Amino acid sequence: MEQLIINGIAEAVKSLYGVELEASRIALQPTKKEFEGSLTFVTFGLTKQLGKNPVEIGEAIGNYLKENVDAVADFNIVKGFLNLVISDSVWVSSLAQLVADENYGRVARNGEKVMVEYSSPNTNKPLHLGHLRNNFLGHSVSLILDAAGYDVQKVNLVNDRGIHICKSMLAYVKFGNGEEPSATLKGDKLVGNYYVAFDKAYKQEIAQLISEKQADYASLAGVEDVKTLKKSIEAKGASKKNKIPLTDEEKVQIKDIKALLEYAEKNAPLLLEAQEMLRKWEAGDEETVALWEKMNGWVYDGFAQSYKMMGVEFDNVYYESQTYLLGKDIVQEGLDSGVFFKKENDSVWIDLKKEKLDEKLVLRGDGTAVYMTQDMGTADLKYKDFGMNKSVYVVGNEQDYHFKVLKAIMKHLGRSYADGIYHLSYGMVELPEGKMKSREGTVVDADDLIQEMIDTAEERTKESGKIDGFSDDEAKVLFKQLALGALKYYLLKVDPKKTMLFNPQESIDFQGDTGVYIQYNHAKIQALLRRADKDGIDYSTSAFDGLSELSNAESDLVALLGKMNDKITEAADAYAPSIIANYAFDVAKQYSKVYSESPIFNEEDSAKKAFRIALSAQSAKAINNALALIGVQSPERM
Repeated sequence: MEQLIINGIAEAVKSLYGVELEASRIALQPTKKEFEGSLTFVTFGLTKQLGKNPVEIGEAIGNYLKENVDAVADFNIVKGFLNLVISDSVWVSSLAQLVADENYGRVARNGEKVMVEYSSPNTNKPLHLGHLRNNFLGHSVSLILDAAGYDVQKVNLVNDRGIHICKSMLAYVKFGNGEEPSATLKGDKLVGNYYVAFDKAYKQEIAQLISEKQADYASLAGVEDVKTLKKSIEAKGASKKNKIPLTDEEKVQIKDIKALLEYAEKNAPLLLEAQEMLRKWEAGDEETVALWEKMNGWVYDGFAQSYKMMGVEFDNVYYESQTYLLGKDIVQEGLDSGVFFKKENDSVWIDLKKEKLDEKLVLRGDGTAVYMTQDMGTADLKYKDFGMNKSVYVVGNEQDYHFKVLKAIMKHLGRSYADGIYHLSYGMVELPEGKMKSREGTVVDADDLIQEMIDTAEERTKESGKIDGFSDDEAKVLFKQLALGALKYYLLKVDPKKTMLFNPQESIDFQGDTGVYIQYNHAKIQALLRRADKDGIDYSTSAFDGLSELSNAESDLVALLGKMNDKITEAADAYAPSIIANYAFDVAKQYSKVYSESPIFNEEDSAKKAFRIALSAQSAKAINNALALIGVQSPERM
């Protein structure tokens, strides 16, 4: 329909003004809600070429379209905006086409491959609220890309090695007393507890070292509480805005405090033991590796339960313990080709000043790998395994610089996949009480949050009486569907780049911009369809063929339903599930308006009744498809 109108505008300009206007220069946009019409053509761009004012041009084109294009029933002019009213018969036939479209909600395959890497947990702690945003975002983007015609590979790169893993292992050796996972304590949570235990004991050792070494720092002699002194000096330093300068003595104290803290942090016995454990692991020490395998096994079992609860999955899993050395060959390749260079201490670097990324270390002078070494090797491995055109990394925005550098390095190395590297950067999820810290044990555990959401869904649903007639098992399924629907929609409806504040109670409201509201509308339509089928009402397209009169709300809903595949393409291009989430809400909201304004079973005109039931069914299909693309299930009844 839009193409017919675009062609009509081109014909109008040629017929009225003798000017050939390329169809590619003609753009239509949705009419603003305060004006009558569905599509708008802006005429300002033609004034210079045609030598007429925009209102005059709009009037002439509008009259031409009304007389020559059947789809245009009427028009109105608002300054340089030509608002076109589409014939109701066109919307009726449009719904019939949507109903008949077997590929509704799926775009034709495009032959391109894309790999989406998400989750990427550490094996020293359970998944938390931040991981939920990551997992839901990565999984949804994968589903959207698949619907948009891509061949998608979903992967997880697990951080299962390094000093942080050894911290949990060492704490378990010292404080574990043989504790193992149980029915009430998942393996990932057990290991996470020892990561927190390490940090607590480590801080105690730091405090002890500070106390013991304090006298060695001249300006701190006799000072009993270095921590308090540090805070007071920092406060004095902050007062420099008020032009209160630090004294020379205070400057010396600050220097001594920094040196003392650095000494204590580097020399705490627990940290030294953890570093030794890491060296043993890298050397293949049997006892250390056996402990590592056992504790990681506990974590993987815990992760598997969490992923199942979340409703996310992966096609392949990579482990850093298997990939962290792969980049060393690439470093040598870069040295041989002149892409990398060595400094006096034998460390290897790349100069990215032209890209305004400065110089970047790719290998330490002692030959040990850094994160970039590993990521270069893993990038090559992933391409070897899948041969993708695009590689999407779902990682928090604190790594923005890292991925700019990775992409630049791989381009310098001539990798064919380098241009397809895309960092899907997302903001952190915060709580009303502030940021979370894993090592201090102040995170919101993902499993606990999901269970809290399920409990809240049960409470709210029972209060509203929406489970009448449900068996206990059916009710449990519904509570989980509503809980995850609320959680996923809340985390995905906003732009990924934005830091967001999560409010569990707000997310599970049955009214407003929530996943539960959308799910409820889907269930309401399903109940309506069951009644229509029970009553034997024919709502096939032939039952409303010839209908030529609709309400504005109905025609607006048909137009919205027709945007489904365009929204999928738009969301895939932008890697933005928020586009699909908001589309689902728009459909539910517009359907609710139609439902409240246009009677169905009390409608005496059989064609109108059939049309409204068919429109309801197509709305349910749109809601179901859109929610599925953000990983949310649509209940059949509530």
